Amino acid sequence: MAPEDRRAALIAATIPLLREYGTAVSTRQIAEAAGVAEGTIFGVFPDKASLLRAALMSAFDPQRAVDALAAIGTHVELRARLVKAVTLMRKGMQANANLVGAPGKLMGDDAEFHEHMVKSRHSIAGGLAALIEPDRDRLRRSPEATAQLLLMLVAVSVHRGFGHGGEFGDMDDEEIVSVLLDGLLVRPSPTPSTESPS
Repeated sequence: MAPEDRRAALIAATIPLLREYGTAVSTRQIAEAAGVAEGTIFGVFPDKASLLRAALMSAFDPQRAVDALAAIGTHVELRARLVKAVTLMRKGMQANANLVGAPGKLMGDDAEFHEHMVKSRHSIAGGLAALIEPDRDRLRRSPEATAQLLLMLVAVSVHRGFGHGGEFGDMDDEEIVSVLLDGLLVRPSPTPSTESPS
């Protein structure tokens, strides 16, 4: 197997283990999951930290999310489009929820990783904005601003560390889109007419 293929296989095997065990995952566990000898890891990566860093970069790679958002297309109604987008984004965020604290523990002030994360958010926001663009004239905010608001709502619904997970964590995909598009006011029931019939 070529070194790049071994590298990709080790990264792929590491991501689910990193999600389950965090940075405490052992190179033995990784080797077993990848079906290789433990020494193989160090023939590809100089140390465990380098492998975990590469796995984190891969786990937070936005391309799969951007491609999945583009596949939704703009042929369906805006609300249905956004519900599909929220479902995709929540699934991705939930898969990586346990990794959110890992970069700080593992890499500290890693400028390259920070830049990678910023670009990742911009890419996903751009994919969302493209989905929203056909309905630009129906919205009070630009597609870009709408995409950012939607990303914030999704993040709050997934990451309980914001302090209000209990209140926002029970929102389903449709409600998140409804809060974005309709606001929080409950639709009042129609008031009966006070006029007497003529």
